[in-house]
Formats: sequence, structure tokens, C-alpha cells
Amino acid sequence: MEAAHAHEDSHDHAPPSGIVRYLTTTNHKDIGSMYLWFSFTMFLVGGIMALTIRSELFQPGLQLVRPEFFNTMTTLHGLIMVFGAIMPAFVGFANWQIPLMIGAPDMAFPRMNNWSFWLLPPAGMLLIGSLFAPGGGPGAGWTMYAPLTVQQGMGMDLTIFAIHILGMSSIMGSINIVTTILNMRAPGMTLMKMPLFVWTWLITAYLLIAVMPVLAGAVTMTLTDRHFGTHFFNPAGGGDPVMFQHIFWFFGHPEVYIIAIPAFGVVSQVFPAFARKPLFGYASMVYATSSIAILSFLVWAHHMYTVGMPVEAQLYYMFATMLIAVPTGVKVFNWVATIWKGSLTFETPMLFALGFLFLFTLGGFTGLVLSVVPIDVQLHDTYYVVAHFHYVMVAGALFSAFSGVYFWLPKWIGKMYDEKLGKIHFWTSIIFFNVAFFPQHFLGLAGMPRRIPDYSLQFADFNMVSTIGAFGFGISQVFFLYILLKAIKSGEKAPQNPWDGADTLEWTHLPSPAPYHSFEEAPQVK
Repeated sequence: MEAAHAHEDSHDHAPPSGIVRYLTTTNHKDIGSMYLWFSFTMFLVGGIMALTIRSELFQPGLQLVRPEFFNTMTTLHGLIMVFGAIMPAFVGFANWQIPLMIGAPDMAFPRMNNWSFWLLPPAGMLLIGSLFAPGGGPGAGWTMYAPLTVQQGMGMDLTIFAIHILGMSSIMGSINIVTTILNMRAPGMTLMKMPLFVWTWLITAYLLIAVMPVLAGAVTMTLTDRHFGTHFFNPAGGGDPVMFQHIFWFFGHPEVYIIAIPAFGVVSQVFPAFARKPLFGYASMVYATSSIAILSFLVWAHHMYTVGMPVEAQLYYMFATMLIAVPTGVKVFNWVATIWKGSLTFETPMLFALGFLFLFTLGGFTGLVLSVVPIDVQLHDTYYVVAHFHYVMVAGALFSAFSGVYFWLPKWIGKMYDEKLGKIHFWTSIIFFNVAFFPQHFLGLAGMPRRIPDYSLQFADFNMVSTIGAFGFGISQVFFLYILLKAIKSGEKAPQNPWDGADTLEWTHLPSPAPYHSFEEAPQVK
């Protein structure tokens, strides 16, 4: 017994603080916070790259950067935003919220959780460091199509290495999430009683485990083509550059939903909270999300209509792509039905969720336009495609992430952000976002190709508008950083239930009837 007590005493020292605490932490909340701060840092880095691109395109002609550097900016902006900003942000949400939502003490594998985060900063540094490599950074576009990747300098090797590390991090994080959700739920919490955010992450984690090794395979084959004399993608040696596109997009299309599905989960928590009624059609949401995930594996070649595939294959991919619109439409209908006749208030999380709903739906419609083969053949690799996926990625995933941060911030730090500043952030973001990206639909319809540093005079006006919008959007994200730091440093103490308590919302002082959960006519309030 004494030996045991002595042993306990030896461990009874203060927990590590400062950098050591974060290097060695296995606490899901600390790790969630680190993911979120890392993602925001990379978001600002990727944003600076986007503003470099837009500055060059402010006027026709070559102003600021060499074309090679411009190509590097487009490549790294895409990779950093997808793998460095959006995905880690939602993994941060998962780390923070999943154990709390399912009643688990922590994640299933806390040390692996720490390791999966600490792989990210070196990968981010490799991506940024590739800019300074001999021969310049990677300039093949974020899709890294062969044969461009074979002709690049050493920066391409650093990029390939970074993607391997990012993939390892994603796979470990996903294994952790799946194991936690399936094995560590509180007694009585069946799968169909889990919050929808937990469901969306369970589905997303399976997607990640399935497709990340495919991307690893594609970049490994690129690496061996570059250095070991293989000819996977080299026609001179019997290879096929189009095979790279098939492998890449088999990863790339599910990847779109890896980014979107956690966003669906966040807004599915936010809408019921601000409508003060349960989510409409819970089971149909679960089934719709699952079917989106399955269908996402069956449509990859809709990114490849112009490679010369047989017309029968084009027809299949066109109809399969249109099919994804059905479960997505179910989700949009359910969100609208959740809001319908709710006791709505419009705090910042709700505003961002509504912004998500409107603009993500618009992005979905332009995706439906692009699913039609003859239209896509005209619009392929134009700015119409750029506009489409930014409506899905920025107005979809990013706005949902902002909604989640504002929604859960009082829970995370115990303090409230400044509501007035949050609303300013929302309105500046949504206005400047549309100023930046809506004109790009017209540029694409007029035939302006993407990934070019120069363009003909007819595109000048819309490009100028787009650049002004991009700078406005960028500045409002720096304002978001100010809102966060102000809340952490001097925010008011958060009430027990910040979104429902009488101390934060005036309407709760009034006696109100129970909410209506169907489309029946609610009685008029006298």
C-alpha cells in the first residue's frame, strides 16, 4: 500500500503548461482548439495567395507576378484551403463536440489524436516551403494533373510529401472518430438518437478512410514517374495521363462531400436551436446524407467530360450526377421545414447558417448545370466552374464553419462574442463574397479560362469587380480574428444557455405555446 501511495505521489505534480501542454496533450478539447487555430492560420495564408491571384487579375496584362508564380499561387491556394483550412476546421469541431454530444469522456485513442494533429503543421510548412524550393513551387494546379507534375521542380516533391502527411493525419483522425462514435456512446444513445452532427462525421470519417489512400496512390505514382523511371502517366512508356485524372477524381469527388457533409451537420444543429423546434425529418436526413456519400463514389468522371470518353459513359455520369441532387434536395427541404413557423431569432450563427442555405443551394444549382454534358463541354475549365465550387466551398463549408464557431464559442470559452460585431462580420462576408464570385459566372459563360494570369479586354470589368469583392471578403476575415480575440480576452460571461435563456433573448419573457412540428396551421398569437 505504501509503495502504491509513494507511486501516486510521484505523479502528483502540476500538469505541463505552455507549449509542452499542447505538444503532449491528449485532451480532446485542447486538440480541437489546436485544429481550429491551425485551420484559421492556414485560411489566412491561403487567403493571401487568393488575393495575390486576384491582384494580378485586377487588370488585363501582366502586372505583379511571373506566370509561373501565378500558377504556383493557384496550386497552393487550392491545396492549402482544402487540406489546411476547411478539413482541419471541421476535424476541430469533431474533436470538441463529438465526445460532449455522445457522452464520452474523450476520444477513443487520445494519443493518436495528438499525433494526428501534430502531423499537420509540418505538412503546412512543406506546402508553404515548396515556394522557396529550387526550380520554383508546384505549378500544376491543385489537381496536380500529369504530365505537368513530371516537369515541375523540387517544389512538387515537397507538395507530394505534404499530401502524404496530410492523408495520414486524416486517416488517423477518422479511425479515431469512427471508433469513438461506435463504441463510446452513453447508455441508451442508439445510432438513431445521435445528434445529426455526429452522424455527419461518422459518414465523413468512412469517406476519408476510403479515399485518402487513393490520393496517396496517385501522388506516389507521380513520384515514381518523376524519379524512378516508371511510366504510369507517360504515353511514351505505355502509360496514360488520363489515368491520373481517373484516380485523382475518384478521390476528388468524395472529397467535395468530405468538406460539405460536416457542414451539413453543423447547420443541422444550428437551425433547430434558433427555430426552437426539433429538426424536421431526422431519419430522412440520416438516409439522405448516407446516400450522398455512397453516390459520391459513382460520379467522379463528371470532372472529365472533355477527355474523350465514350458518349455512353458521359450519359451515365450525367444522370448519376443529377441523382445526387435528390438527397441534397431532401436536406434543403428539411432545413427549410425546420425553420418554418419556428420562433426564430437571428443571431450571428443563424445568419451564417441561412447564408449557407441560400448560397450553397445556388452552388448546387450551378453544379446541376455543369452535370449536363454539352453545357459542361463549353464551360469546362472556365471561370463558371471556379464560381460554382467557390459557392459550394466558401458559402457552403466556410459559412457553416463560421456558424459553428459563433454557435459553440460560448460553450468553448465560457464567454460571449460581441453580437453586433458578429453581425457586421456576417453582412460584410456575404456581400463581398457575392461581389467576388457572382461575376465569375458571367466571365465563365463568356469563355474566360481559369488559371491564367492574363486575359483579353472583354473580361476586364467583371475581373475588376471580382477583385474588389475578394479584398473586401479578405479584410472582413481579419475582422473575424478581432472578434474572436476580443471575446476570449474581454467577452461577457456566457449564460447557462446562451441561445435560449431569458437573460439573452427578450422573447422568452413572454409566455409562448409549444412549437409546432408539422405544417399544420399554427394558431394566431392574439
